[in-house]
Amino acid sequence: MIKDVQEQILRLKKQTDTCILAHSYMSEEICEVADFVGDSYALSVKAKSAPQKNILMCGVRFMAETVKMLSPQKRVTLANPAAGCPMAEQMERGLIEQVKSSYPDYAVVAYINTTAELKTIADVCVTSSSAVKICRAMPEKNILFIPDINLGTYVKNQVPEKNFKLLSGGCPTHARVGREEAVAAKAAHPDALFLVHPECRPEVVALADYAGSTAGIAQYAEQSDAREFIIGTDNSIVQHLQYRHPEKKFYPLSKDLVCHNMRITTLTDVLHCLKGCGGEEIVMDEDTRLKAVKCIERMIKYGG
Repeated sequence: MIKDVQEQILRLKKQTDTCILAHSYMSEEICEVADFVGDSYALSVKAKSAPQKNILMCGVRFMAETVKMLSPQKRVTLANPAAGCPMAEQMERGLIEQVKSSYPDYAVVAYINTTAELKTIADVCVTSSSAVKICRAMPEKNILFIPDINLGTYVKNQVPEKNFKLLSGGCPTHARVGREEAVAAKAAHPDALFLVHPECRPEVVALADYAGSTAGIAQYAEQSDAREFIIGTDNSIVQHLQYRHPEKKFYPLSKDLVCHNMRITTLTDVLHCLKGCGGEEIVMDEDTRLKAVKCIERMIKYGG
């Protein structure tokens, strides 16, 4: 049955001139039919260079918005309209404007996991893999980092020469795992290396053998000579790595490390979108797009 649906999707995406983008947290069956699989920024770059006129994003809303910012001439569709991102949506523009008024000499650094509206007042955008490099390279000494306090703390520790103002926001999925659970996982798998995403709490990151982006975690595990790994990010990555490297063992840090917003998109959603009876087209007024894309352009300038 799954293969039948996948074959329909592969046929329809050619007929409709559609490029399918799948975030790394998507299920294996969706990744198998995607043209590109990766993190949100990498997918946006791929969309920009893709020859297709239609883009189907299998991920969450802010990712589809980012694709639209960089490829305004293309029709961008979010595979499941209910797929949001609690972290991206937890801070409004008015709140950040209020904080900025209290810290006027602080540059706003926005994690890419933010809405288009929030990006309109950001000075520069960052990804989890580029945040340290960009914060170190930008000329401003004072940084207001939004919205993830955990990623912000990680960057702050790596860039001590700058002053950081952090707000109490972040990814509820990564933040729900504490030190006690991390210690238990390491005790249960004493021979395994511990790889975590910096969206995890600082006390969890402190126990890691490696901390980095989703792509960084996968690359580290694939290139390492070690045979066992505890994966401290969404459990879909555990599954993907198990498929790719059955000769190695991968363990989830926690059974609760699951992003339900990512998981809501199904293979059938993709099929319905290609049939023209599902999904949601991302519409963005040009004024918002032009203001929001500036922070992404500056990210590219500083090495994003």
